[in-house]
Amino acid sequence: MLRFVQEINLLWEPVYPHLARHISDVCGREVGPVLEVGPFCGVIYDLVRQKTGSSFVIASFPSGMETFYGEETRKRGMADIVSVVPASPALVEIGDETVDLLVFRGALFFPSFFTADHRAVLRVLKPGGTAFVGGGFGKYTPPEVIHPLADRSRELNYLIGKKETTVDEIRKDLEAAGITENAEVVTEGGLWVVLKKPLEPLERLER
Repeated sequence: MLRFVQEINLLWEPVYPHLARHISDVCGREVGPVLEVGPFCGVIYDLVRQKTGSSFVIASFPSGMETFYGEETRKRGMADIVSVVPASPALVEIGDETVDLLVFRGALFFPSFFTADHRAVLRVLKPGGTAFVGGGFGKYTPPEVIHPLADRSRELNYLIGKKETTVDEIRKDLEAAGITENAEVVTEGGLWVVLKKPLEPLERLER
């Protein structure tokens, strides 16, 4: 399983610069700490190159992926820039309100592999912070980048256990998590949930 995950992360290398631009647009503000979460990380390297963020961490799971990410950061000369932290989908290893931008690719599509915790994502965001959660090539990735890798990407996703989902199903999950007020489902360039942490504490907003 992990070798398929590693292969798809490397396969998507040409996508990351374009996806990073999309993510930066959605964030729409000056960004401090950046966190990329899960098995499907890699866009963080281009967030570094595009100067989106002041510090960079990969919260890596499942067990074993941290070695892969450590090797990848060294290959790119970013071992001193991008830290790798073994983590869990509940992000208990990440402090409350410590992240300005969180990227969690694959979060909506692999229920047999892991369960994304939307409340945990919201918890680690700083007030005013943004999470970009979901999957897709992003709205700026051109067809000539997508076409050469699309078939193999689809095959690897199947081997990893990807399940299709719908906007309605995602909205039900967000409602069950009690965070619909903070979430927008975006279908341009994939299927994404954009979570925004309010500038005011949630407890005050609910009163």
